Amino acid sequence: MKDEDLAAKLRLTYKTVGACLSAMDSWLVIRGVKTLALRMEQHQKNAIALAEWLQAHPKVTKVLFPGLPEHPGYDINKSQTTGFGGMLSFEVDSEETAKQVLEGIELIQFAESLGGTESLLTYPVTQTHPDLKPEDAERKGITRRLLRLSVGIEDTDDLIADLKQAFNK
Repeated sequence: MKDEDLAAKLRLTYKTVGACLSAMDSWLVIRGVKTLALRMEQHQKNAIALAEWLQAHPKVTKVLFPGLPEHPGYDINKSQTTGFGGMLSFEVDSEETAKQVLEGIELIQFAESLGGTESLLTYPVTQTHPDLKPEDAERKGITRRLLRLSVGIEDTDDLIADLKQAFNK
């Protein structure tokens, strides 16, 4: 860099706050960007299919996904974006059903993370929001019946089959 003052400021920033990537991490980002559009397309396709399948399931009482026309944010999302993403939440009829699904999944992983290519199912009441008082969690819709699904890029039919067998165990 020609500007030594700016170079010093940047050096201080990346040394103190870690605002830089290693060479390997930079290479991985560049490599991943090349297939991002394809991955996002499958991610969203799967999420829409799963949301629709879940809506029709008798043990599912609510599906929260902005790609469903009845979602309160559907119109604004559609006007501002080209897709709906791949995160969805759904509520089942009982805590027992939630635990049955969590214990029954085989392809989908019971884990807490975002942004991978694999589908992950989480139980927000114990994983991401355990610090909330029960009455605050309930008011926010975080119940023992709520599951959150980060949909991956696996085959759509395989994901539906996995949820179907988990519900039927």
